[in-house]
Amino acid sequence: MTGRRGDAGAGVLLKTREEHNEGVGCCAVSPDGTRIVTASWDKTARLWDAETGALLTTLEGHTNYVYCCAFSPDGLRIVTASHDKTARLWDAETGALLTTLEGHTDIVCCCAFSPDGTRIVTASRDKTVRLWDAEAGVLLKTLEEHTDGVCCCAFSPDGTRILTASWDKTARLWDAETGALLRTLEGHTNYVYCCAFSPDGLRIVTASHDKTARLLD
Repeated sequence: MTGRRGDAGAGVLLKTREEHNEGVGCCAVSPDGTRIVTASWDKTARLWDAETGALLTTLEGHTNYVYCCAFSPDGLRIVTASHDKTARLWDAETGALLTTLEGHTDIVCCCAFSPDGTRIVTASRDKTVRLWDAEAGVLLKTLEEHTDGVCCCAFSPDGTRILTASWDKTARLWDAETGALLRTLEGHTNYVYCCAFSPDGLRIVTASHDKTARLLD
């Protein structure tokens, strides 16, 4: 089923694409809105034309489920996170693999670019968060205060802080330059699966298996 472009606000289905042959766990839209990237348990990420729904290219190289995907702020690169314990950086035009971020010792659950595109943060079930140089693929910092796997990670809008969510029932706030732990956000009574900053960076929202979301200063 397809609808007119203007129908999107009314919740009308515009396109359905079915090229993946396993579940799709994550998706992201390019900064200019022209492309979509999807991450799948079929071990690939796929890049699509956001207007026509056409498949543009398939990002192949991961050897296990791909859990997360994100565009760089300039839309020229894509980062993916996988069950194969790596994150990978790709050319968003050609689909070529640029570099593999290796070092995690368990599943990499989440990945994100810094607002200026110079760094990548990854979160893993190995209880660590890692900060990488997005150009060279070099590990810059390892953040190690969580006591269980880390499910989610995000940069603040100004790029100075990193927020993480963990199966240890906490979210944590870090200095993105030094890697120092700034604050532990406690109160959830079960796993914290997701976290995000408000656009002005003044508030944090967390989502948990305890059936609550919490809004924090």
